[in-house]
Amino acid sequence: MHVAPLAVSDARQYRELMLEAYTQAADAFTSTAEEREAEPLSWWEHRIASSSGLSQSFGAFDGEQLVGTVSLAYSSKPKTRHSALVIGMYVRPAARRRGAGLMLMRAAVAAAAERGDVRTLRLTVTEGNAPAIRLYESLGFTAWGVEPEAICTPSGYKGKVHMSLTLSGTKANE
Repeated sequence: MHVAPLAVSDARQYRELMLEAYTQAADAFTSTAEEREAEPLSWWEHRIASSSGLSQSFGAFDGEQLVGTVSLAYSSKPKTRHSALVIGMYVRPAARRRGAGLMLMRAAVAAAAERGDVRTLRLTVTEGNAPAIRLYESLGFTAWGVEPEAICTPSGYKGKVHMSLTLSGTKANE
C-alpha cells in the first residue's frame, strides 16, 4: 500500500470511491451520494487539484486500486489563509487496519505544512466515530467543541466534533 497525490487521471476512481463513502458511511459526511452523483466529472477533477491551488487530494493505493482518500481545502481570503480544512477522509473497509488512514493523514498534514502559509488544520468528525477520533488524536489534533445536531442522518441527528491541529512542532511532522 502507498499514498500519493491524486491526479486528474484518478478522477473516475476517486468519484467511485467517494460515492461508495457517501453510501457506506452516510453518517460521516455532510453530503449525500445523490447530491454528489449529480456532479459532473469536472467537479471531481477540481476537488482533486484546483487550478487555483485551493484544493488538494491524496489517495491510498493497493496496487493500482484506490482504496482511500483525503482532501484539503485551502482558503483564498487573507484573514483565513492560515487555516486549511481536512475533508473527504475515507478508507474502504477491506483496507482498514493496514495503516492507510494514518498514511493519508500524514500526507495531508505534510502537504499543508509545506505551503508555509498554513498554520492550522481543521476538521469535523461525527460524534461517536471513535476510530476516526483516535486517528486524529494520534496525530495531535485536539477537540475544541461539538456542534449539536449538525447533520440529519438516516439514523437521526448527529453532532460534529470540531478538531484542530497547529502545524509547527506537531507529532505528525516527526
